[in-house]
Amino acid sequence: MIPRLSLLRSAAFLVCGTTLLAQNRDVLTPQNVASLRAVSRAVISPDAKHAAFIRLVPREAGVDEDGAPWTELWVTDLASGREIPFVTGKINVAGADWTRDGASIAFLSKRGSDKAVSLYTIPVDGGEARRVVGLATDIQDFSFSPDEQRVALVASEPESEVAKKRQEKGFKQEVYEEDWRPTRVWIAKLGDSPEQPRALPLLDSAHEALWSPVDERILVTLAPTPLVDDEYMRQRIRIVDPASGEIIARIQNPGKLGQVAWSPDGKRVALVSAADIHDPAAGRLMICSSEGGEPVDVLPGLEGDVSAIAWGSANDVFYVGGHGLWSTLTKVTLDASDKATAKILVGDGQPVLASLTLSKDGQHAAFVGSEPTHPLEMYTMSHGDAAPKRRTDSNPWLANVRFAPQENVGWKARDGLGLEGILVRPLDEKKGERYPLILCVHGGPEARDDAGWQTGYSKPGQMAAAQGIATFYPNYRGSTGRGVAFSELSQGDPGGKEFDDLVDAVDHLVSIGLVDKAKVGVTGGSYGGYATAWCSTKFTDRFAAGVMFVGISDKISKVGTTDIADEDFFVHLKKRPWDDWQMLLERSPIYWAGQSKTPLIILHGKDDPRVNPGQSRELYRHLKLHGQAPVRLVMYPGEGHGNRKACARLDYNLRMMQWMVHYLKGPGGAMPPYEIDYAGPETKKEEGGAKPVAVPAAVR
Repeated sequence: MIPRLSLLRSAAFLVCGTTLLAQNRDVLTPQNVASLRAVSRAVISPDAKHAAFIRLVPREAGVDEDGAPWTELWVTDLASGREIPFVTGKINVAGADWTRDGASIAFLSKRGSDKAVSLYTIPVDGGEARRVVGLATDIQDFSFSPDEQRVALVASEPESEVAKKRQEKGFKQEVYEEDWRPTRVWIAKLGDSPEQPRALPLLDSAHEALWSPVDERILVTLAPTPLVDDEYMRQRIRIVDPASGEIIARIQNPGKLGQVAWSPDGKRVALVSAADIHDPAAGRLMICSSEGGEPVDVLPGLEGDVSAIAWGSANDVFYVGGHGLWSTLTKVTLDASDKATAKILVGDGQPVLASLTLSKDGQHAAFVGSEPTHPLEMYTMSHGDAAPKRRTDSNPWLANVRFAPQENVGWKARDGLGLEGILVRPLDEKKGERYPLILCVHGGPEARDDAGWQTGYSKPGQMAAAQGIATFYPNYRGSTGRGVAFSELSQGDPGGKEFDDLVDAVDHLVSIGLVDKAKVGVTGGSYGGYATAWCSTKFTDRFAAGVMFVGISDKISKVGTTDIADEDFFVHLKKRPWDDWQMLLERSPIYWAGQSKTPLIILHGKDDPRVNPGQSRELYRHLKLHGQAPVRLVMYPGEGHGNRKACARLDYNLRMMQWMVHYLKGPGGAMPPYEIDYAGPETKKEEGGAKPVAVPAAVR
């Protein structure tokens, strides 16, 4: 593979870090998808003249050193629309934010001689990045004091010298869930006479620190330990004195915690919280006095989910949230008793938004968002605008791609419950013809698929459409976007009505004349991997192929091997295994493995802490022993709960598409070869295929 790609590189086929080989067709291929760039963060300046954003730049599999995408810092001049590169190249930037005076952008990065991720600033009017402060461990979060003479930092406690010396001698044992080091809040003095950063004497482990905009208080989110279960289920808000580290106020959020934000006058705190300990997602907008107490849900009964918040004034909170298959930007005005009046500013039919920041006057906003024809980009909007305006174009070559139609589809479950999902139809669909279908099931189940971009390394979308295969993304019961009650419908019933919803979705697509019932595949990761295993065993007669990713196959052993056993209990099962061993056994795909006739490929990261890779090995071995259907197991060293690195992502994508095409359109029968051609199709026009398209000059 590498020599071939090197030859193309030397022949001047290089296009923005990807080869022309991957971009000269007018349909999306796995190689195209591997090259997609996206905006992951957008922050508007206090004066609304600029917006800083972080752009993800994938590494080229097999050419670059393998790893996750590079992350670059860019700035857009909002008057001219000009994009300005600030920190770019083979580098990683995180946490970009504006200093309070708006003169500089602060960001986290590991540069030059840094031994750990440090805090930097770079002037917006030009100049070099300056290292502000560094610690012995990676800085994870930062927040400046109102006078910008100090900064609160979040970073892990460094390893002791004694422990380091022991490891050097070969004593590298790990004491599971006991040898963790807490994450601390550090206070660093800036300016001409900096001091050694000091850690606040907080007993618990910190996740976020936000300095009050007006005085000497810091909002800190704390959990008993840095373990994931504690972060999910026991993270709470405390107001802390930065001089002494004393907790001066407690805000008792009732469950999972999302974003938190001070009001401009420092009198209130807005938070995105779960409604209670059993609510599977932090999605309620709550308000609390900064003096502490129980927060108030200001939009009770909201049939949607709040994901991002920002204060526009002392009495106005704006939020972006999921609403069915769409998103909303909503302005919430509070009175003195925290009673709320809500006004939707951006609703259905607009770009699907995923974040929110506001200018100092609250009149201008920046978001990241997507649409069916492009991944996440930066958008801005000002008071009086009818809709957000797209500001970035990270993949200009997408303008020459032919996209299959994407539409919202509703159906009814067998018990009458109304459900909805996203359908990507086959490209060049012919009226009256039936097509193969891939059912792509999201994880969680506290997640959702929306009306934005629906193609990725693990999501077939437009790649399948180019192969003449439809893809459907069902938001089955238990999904988010429709309020607390809907997201709790699947609790205590794993593999029950929630997965009956999937079969009912397929039946609906068959009934409207689109899908060939005998050619239906299923894929998904995590809980979607559980769904894939269930459909490939319990519902094997309905599915002709399965691609299972980091999925669950044994509900009993899963509890004993996951790092989120309490989260699983409180918001999913609502019982422990010993409460009902038989139910959990019968809701495990391995229990039904003996009847499986569905060809299944199983893929898993070898270092997954969430769903132990043993879950995949168990199902593989059971299916292999029964020997009734083809089964293949692929493990990814160094990957966790989902693939992050370029090579593993491309390999997964190619195997997913190979498996589906082989069993839904191809000869079926014996498994396709396990060797993969990573280079992809040749640049010539393929017989009956897509025509070559010109690569826009902007990306040459």
